[in-house]
Amino acid sequence: MPTTLKDEAAIIGIGQTKYSKNSGVSELALACEAVRNAIDDAGLEPEEVDGLVTFLMDSSDEVEVARAVGLGDLSLLSRVAYGGGAAVPLIHQAAMAVATGVAQNVVVYRALNGRSGQRMGQGVSGNVITSDLIHWSWYMPYGLLTPASWIALQATRYMHDTGTGPEAFAHVAVSTRKHAVNNPEAAFFGKPMSFEDYYASKWICEPLRLFDCCQETDGGCAIVVTSAERAKDAKHPAALVRGVSQASFDGQEQMTSFYRDDMGWLPEMELAGKIVYEQSGLGPDDVDAAILYDAFTPEVVMQTEAFGFCKKGEGGDFVKDGNLEVGGRLPNNTHGGLLSESYIHGVNGIAEGVRLIRGTSVNQPEKCDHVLVSSGVGVPTGAMILGKA
Repeated sequence: MPTTLKDEAAIIGIGQTKYSKNSGVSELALACEAVRNAIDDAGLEPEEVDGLVTFLMDSSDEVEVARAVGLGDLSLLSRVAYGGGAAVPLIHQAAMAVATGVAQNVVVYRALNGRSGQRMGQGVSGNVITSDLIHWSWYMPYGLLTPASWIALQATRYMHDTGTGPEAFAHVAVSTRKHAVNNPEAAFFGKPMSFEDYYASKWICEPLRLFDCCQETDGGCAIVVTSAERAKDAKHPAALVRGVSQASFDGQEQMTSFYRDDMGWLPEMELAGKIVYEQSGLGPDDVDAAILYDAFTPEVVMQTEAFGFCKKGEGGDFVKDGNLEVGGRLPNNTHGGLLSESYIHGVNGIAEGVRLIRGTSVNQPEKCDHVLVSSGVGVPTGAMILGKA
């Protein structure tokens, strides 16, 4: 049995639905469509799938998905908490399962009517029934009701500590939109955005403008994980999981973590990176492209520092120098990201990471041997490095 997850698992299938603002179908229908498409892309039959992993907050029960898609007997059923922080940890769970023989072919999925149904951007509401409401209750009297307000406070602290100006966030938004313009699946396909457009957009919660915030999307996305050995016979070039991690840090809360000594830093991301670099035997210099979770633009700037692509306090200059664009040091979110493609809680970013390794991205960098993918910011999270098999 392996003592590390390095090179033990691979992604062989990706599938998605149409991304929209009103799907007109149930979240279960979206989940089943994405899962079917991923299985087809992997070249498998539904009965060959014996594991399912999804978000704790996904509404589509695994047994319902299994019955509707025609899966066989299941030996793995697992869910991961913490919203967008669960995206890469889904692969973590699947990789552990295939590496240890618990399952052979695992599908991870996320499906939501995030615009026509429950909207994440509405923040804290009466349907919150977890212990998170206890600590959020200390912040709500001060107007901290939504994810945008929580990240705005953290971003303001980061700007104060580092001297980073809001133009750094503009560069993240514009570079990501530039990628989405070429992506037919993106909400902003064919719709370029200038810096003037960015600065003309309305304030949401200073220093965040409209285009600093991710979308609300209806849709689903699914990924097929199998062992590195079985992946050798896959239908498409496999994306080898060189390393994958989960991470939570001292003082962690859900989306806030305001009581840390350094509120303008991402220690859980730094830990996730440390684990995945040590596991893979790789470092920042080996990473050719990234899918940095971009629910909000400041999160991207801060992650460039947390993952070691630049020094602390230099993230603003790093993004302003064009490093996030194709042809730059670290092409980032080449599909358009959560900001400009869609918001499928980061699972669509994993799919783009696979396309980058396959060489099939609509914004394919000239060299792309390793891709770093991260999960949600401000929550227990994870990171992964994908490489060529």
